[in-house]
Amino acid sequence: ITQLVLTERECRDLGRWERMKACFHPDAVVRISWFEGSGHDFVDASHDMARRGTLAKHRLGPVSVRIAGNRAVATLACIIDIPAELQGVAVMLSSHARVFYRAEYRNGAWGLMSFEVFYMRDELAPQVPGDVVPVKAGELARYRTSYRFLAHVLVSNGFTVRDDLAGEDRPESIEALCNEI
Repeated sequence: ITQLVLTERECRDLGRWERMKACFHPDAVVRISWFEGSGHDFVDASHDMARRGTLAKHRLGPVSVRIAGNRAVATLACIIDIPAELQGVAVMLSSHARVFYRAEYRNGAWGLMSFEVFYMRDELAPQVPGDVVPVKAGELARYRTSYRFLAHVLVSNGFTVRDDLAGEDRPESIEALCNEI
């Protein structure tokens, strides 16, 4: 299960789309900041995101796995790094999150049934020292504090971002997600 989770994220970062798709059962569900739908559609949307120039990379913490029969839950801390450009300034977004995967053993193999995230905090910095990040506090007011820079960067690049996800700014949402898995 640990290898399944690491393979899914590695494939996402390296653009190995068919191998990434093979990690998900056909009826898997994904709910993250910019996407909600099936696991296979998520892979296609991730491929499209990469083609559009949004090239996220993931720094992963250790994977914790709990198994109950033919089902399991895997969690890990993650930092999602996304290089972007805002008003001509090269920036680096880093979103700190905890990832939740549900897996199920079927037909002799483990596969992912869900992929969800709760967002802790994020930061936005210039890629070139001395540059100023062109973002004002007022521009961020409409976004949740646990993923405001992530939302701002993704929206600026044409993506729609949900505001109802689990995040540290809404502790009850984290509890609900943890109880769900």
